[in-house]
Amino acid sequence: MLPAYARSFDVGVAAASVIVSAFAFFRLVFAPAGGMLVARLGERPVYLLGLLIVALSSFATAFAQSYGQLLLFRGLGGIGSTMFTVSAMALLVRLAPPTARGRVSSAYGSAFLIGGMVGPVLGGLLAGLGLRAPFIVYGVALVIAAGVVAVGLGGARLRPAPDRASRPTMTVRQALGSPVYRAVLVSGVANGWTNFGVRMAVLPLLAAAVLDRPWVAGAVLAVGAVGTAGTLQLSGRWVDHLGRRPLVIAGLLVMAASFALLGLALHPALSTTAGLTVLLGLSLTSGIGAGLVNPAQQASVADVVGQDHNGGTVLSTFQMSQDGGAIVGPVLVGLVADQLGFATAFAVTGLICLVGAMAWLRAPEPMVHHAPPPSRD
Repeated sequence: MLPAYARSFDVGVAAASVIVSAFAFFRLVFAPAGGMLVARLGERPVYLLGLLIVALSSFATAFAQSYGQLLLFRGLGGIGSTMFTVSAMALLVRLAPPTARGRVSSAYGSAFLIGGMVGPVLGGLLAGLGLRAPFIVYGVALVIAAGVVAVGLGGARLRPAPDRASRPTMTVRQALGSPVYRAVLVSGVANGWTNFGVRMAVLPLLAAAVLDRPWVAGAVLAVGAVGTAGTLQLSGRWVDHLGRRPLVIAGLLVMAASFALLGLALHPALSTTAGLTVLLGLSLTSGIGAGLVNPAQQASVADVVGQDHNGGTVLSTFQMSQDGGAIVGPVLVGLVADQLGFATAFAVTGLICLVGAMAWLRAPEPMVHHAPPPSRD
């Protein structure tokens, strides 16, 4: 919906694509400040304020009168987005016990995924009322969500937890001393590059090259989302019982193989039907890989920070690694596709996933390496 809305201001395809990237760019730039706000003010108020900022951004986007206003209003929404995502991660770290972090992260990821699947469908239905209508409805939904958060997280008790002052703050420099955190930053770049960048921006272009029908790109993305959603129902439990490390490595290897082979969908020996089958099948398996990686990575970061530290900047730096991959990946892969074709471009993406997996080969299991010391009675 957003690119089509941008095109209504008589701009080209490139300018319409920039609108999509602006949101991720503002998330990336504001992430350090978001982490500091969480460390200073606490998770609850930052979460609530972030939701309201995105709501205001959505309302402003709906009433933009020029492309410049649209770019600004949409980009500012990225500030609110990074505030509530970092604060949400911080809440998960503080409230989820180490033995349940995988399941909690999986449930949180499932909620986001459901919204990502249902949202575009509803937006498409609302588009019949005009291109501005979906953004108004989205803003209203965010205001309702903010109300739910205010009530569910304590309402009038939206102050930092009483024990916050007594909990030391973990710095990024301290976190980088952990081989787990260094590995998770590398795999975070690979995950953002692949799942939040190339999958959303370049994979639909490959789908159109295989079969130029409007429904194909949506079907490919939906199949990948189904693979992720189905896997998340199990991977959270696996993360808590088998460990974080094997799930991250397995997921990245599945993603590496799936994306590296996606170019086969355009092989001249395949018919259009066969090519589409390959495309859908590999999209499904890549979604399965994403479902393995995401809860394991979030649980690993939570293990590094622990429940006894304030780790807002540590969490925001991890988010930056994913946002950075999501911004750079589509640009570089798009350039490779223009020069060498889709097969090479997706092979490069597979290689990036492989690099992310290799970073974990020398990292210890986070559940063991960052296990809290036994209490002394």
